[in-house]
Order: sequence, then C-alpha cells, then structure tokens
Amino acid sequence: MSALEIIAKHKLVAIVRLDDLSIADELLDALVAGGIRAIEFTLTNPQATETIAAMRSRVGEDIVIGAGSVINAEQVRAVARAGAQFVVSPITKREILDECVAQALPAMPGAFTPSEIQQAWEWGAAVVKVFPANHLEQRYIKDVLAPLPHLRLMPTGGVSLDNLREYLDMGAFALGVGSSLINNQTVANRDWGALRDNARRYVEQMD
Repeated sequence: MSALEIIAKHKLVAIVRLDDLSIADELLDALVAGGIRAIEFTLTNPQATETIAAMRSRVGEDIVIGAGSVINAEQVRAVARAGAQFVVSPITKREILDECVAQALPAMPGAFTPSEIQQAWEWGAAVVKVFPANHLEQRYIKDVLAPLPHLRLMPTGGVSLDNLREYLDMGAFALGVGSSLINNQTVANRDWGALRDNARRYVEQMD
C-alpha cells in the first residue's frame, strides 16, 4: 500500500511536535501499539529529519512516517533523503508542491479558504490540510466539498475525540491530530501506557 492509501484507510495522522525527540522510539512504539499508522514529525524540532530516518528503520510497510511544518523546497529534499513518505506544510507554497511532485512525495499543504484550497489542489496537492480548523465549524468541510467534491481535505488544529466523528461525517479524507492525542504531560511523565491507550481511543472512534 502507498502512504496515501494507508492514510486513506486509517484516517488519522498523529502530529509529533515536541522539543525533545530523544524519546521518539518509545513514543512511536506507543502510538503504533495503540493502532496509529501514520505519524508526522514536525521540522519545528531541528532533530526531526534525523528522527524521521531513524523511525523509518523501526517500522514495517504498514506504518508511514512523514514530515510536518515544511516551509521550503530545500526542506522537502532533506526529508526525502531521510525517507519521509509524505510532506505536510502549514502553508501553500508553489516551490514545496513542485519539489514534492519531483520527489514523488504526497504533499499536504495548508490552506483555509475555498480559493486557497483549490489552488493547492491545482498545484499538485495529494491532500489539502485545512488549517487551522479550530476556527471553523465542522460543517465547513461539507460546505467546501459540495461545489468541489474532487478535493481531499484533512482538517488539522483542534481535532479531538469530541469532534473527529463529525469531521469524518462531513466528508474529511483524514484528520491531523496533535496535542489532544500526544499530550505534553503524558510525554513528560514517560507514561507510554497512557499514550497507547489514548491512541486506541482515537482509533476506536474511526470504526
């Protein structure tokens, strides 16, 4: 299965935005044990690229590892060399999309308005990250898809156990989930059992 097919099947992308990635092994194992199959490490941490390479060596073909917070073509090339299987950005920038196409990496750029979303799609987005989704009603996804049904939309920002089903019911292709899944205090406490159990709660909601 391709990275995009795995994301389409499981619907959840776990966003790892941490200051300390020295615990990436344990964190990854807990997420995978909880049923998560797509994990994004954001480049807001300078160790993210090397972490992506290390995590790729730990997982099988049914787990996909991507890069997030990508903001230029040089970063796309760097994460491609590290083995990233998809690229997520908070913005829509032509050079990022062009480089993702050149590297045969699914691009998931951030956009907010219907015009921005459609522009990202026309420039080669595999999925458009609707961001920040916490400023929108879940129905926004359905409203955008009504005249633009060809789009694949991934709401990100504020997605939680309380609203994920509604996002999916409104037609979301996938969901980007960050702090509500990977709680900073849980990570600080190294409570990997709690992280695994929280991941399971998210995965169970997808059924």
